[in-house]
Amino acid sequence: MSEGQGSSGNVLAAICSFFIPGLGQLVQGRLLMAIVMFVLAAVLWIIWLGWLIHLWSILDAALYKPGR
Repeated sequence: MSEGQGSSGNVLAAICSFFIPGLGQLVQGRLLMAIVMFVLAAVLWIIWLGWLIHLWSILDAALYKPGR
């Protein structure tokens, strides 16, 4: 099973992050990045810029390559 960009694990992680920013990173086992994504999105949604972090969270989960 291949891991990395385009793998089914990353697709699942990106879908998770689509619903909750940081959830995809949590699914990938990246707790610190999951917390950062979630907190940044929550803080920035207050000033209507949370969608930027939300989008970053989805892309980060989809493009993640283990071992970086």
